[in-house]
Amino acid sequence: MRRARVWEPVPVERMDVRAGPDDPRGFPFLATVSCQYEDKALRGHSLKFACAIPGGDSLKVKVGGSNGEVFAEVAASRLLWALGFGADHMYPVRVMCRGCPARFGGRDTPSGDDAFDAAVIERPLDGAVFPGDEGWAWWELDGVDPQHGGAAQAERDALTLAAAFLQHTDNKTEQQRLLCLGEPPARPAEQCARPLLMLNDVGLTFGAANFLNDNGMGSANFRAWSAEPIWKDPERCTANLRPSFSGSLSNPRIGEAGRQFLADLLMRLSDRQITDLFEVSRIAERRREVAVLTRSEPPATALAGGAPTAEWVRVFKQKRDVVATTRCR
Repeated sequence: MRRARVWEPVPVERMDVRAGPDDPRGFPFLATVSCQYEDKALRGHSLKFACAIPGGDSLKVKVGGSNGEVFAEVAASRLLWALGFGADHMYPVRVMCRGCPARFGGRDTPSGDDAFDAAVIERPLDGAVFPGDEGWAWWELDGVDPQHGGAAQAERDALTLAAAFLQHTDNKTEQQRLLCLGEPPARPAEQCARPLLMLNDVGLTFGAANFLNDNGMGSANFRAWSAEPIWKDPERCTANLRPSFSGSLSNPRIGEAGRQFLADLLMRLSDRQITDLFEVSRIAERRREVAVLTRSEPPATALAGGAPTAEWVRVFKQKRDVVATTRCR
């Protein structure tokens, strides 16, 4: 922990947000992936299942047009990756699943497979982890020591402010992990030459942080995200992130150097990159799914979760400007 990094320099202006990380295990945007359902227990409450592709590779697939994590986790992980923070690799795809139980809500096809048009495949960032370790709490960032090669305070504050920017509500300990970069994932970490502190699960983002970590409010909800201010107390640089019942981060105090650090990274993103962020995540598509699923509700409620891509881009840039123009005492 003392030697851990949280950020590495990247050419932000040249990061291809639409294509995502250059991962040989990755998938092209909206590729059709055929797989065989595996009856495995997966951690977490969002709709997901394990599915094997030829060769025996087991995939973790999140599905569901009303499951905000299918959209928000792509946007949040691509943003963190483009800025130089650690993030898992998320690929929006279409899935054809053989043997999938009906409870996952797939669409019947003539072949007998279940089709999932709203789906995302997760490829964890390569590296070894410590066996039995459930992750790290946000207060443990205080134990990182730059004199031992660990991340500077400004970098740690920038990551913390990024979590508030995203409204990362489900920030309990197991949602962050200590990864040993460059070491084989198949064996437990030992010496850990390149420790990295990263966000492990960022599906409940681009909404509003809430006590129960509710998916509808906390994930890919445009109305909720656009209404949340960046700061709870701008003069003291106290970021706005309401606590959740399981979380380890709420309303964090950010140093001026950390605010400036994140602002500089965000301002390097082009309009094209920001648009790609929301297009590749398909976050605007949740509006139609929510409208269908809540057809009996008043129109304002039915459309509360979504908005066109251009509106997501507009609010993102507004929030970025707030980060950039604030000055902390």
